[in-house]
Amino acid sequence: MKRTWTIIGVDDVARSFAWYQRLFGQPATAPEHDYFGQILDADGTVLLCLHAWGAHDHPSLTSPGVAKPGNGLLLFFRVDDFEAAVQRARSLVPRLDEEPARNPATGTLEFALRDPDGYCVMVSALS
Repeated sequence: MKRTWTIIGVDDVARSFAWYQRLFGQPATAPEHDYFGQILDADGTVLLCLHAWGAHDHPSLTSPGVAKPGNGLLLFFRVDDFEAAVQRARSLVPRLDEEPARNPATGTLEFALRDPDGYCVMVSALS
């Protein structure tokens, strides 16, 4: 196996697409579809897929009413521009869930916030 594609259910693909692009400091583009979009790294690597709730017959993407979005899921991203990511994150949410701090287990700086659909997003410094 080379890569995984994490797909999350979202209420508004375009809104979530723009939110993640801002968090990662990417240029604004539109998703290919109103029901599905892929957040890509500069080299084309898929970082995250956004899927509209109920758009297809995927059992786990039926509705956020079936299970709370993000239950048991932590979206964990490593970035090479940590301080800039902190500032971008602060512009996206009223408050961070976890302020920037050094994780004693990994020794890396990280912070956490919630995306527009309530998913927990952890951002860690790539060191």
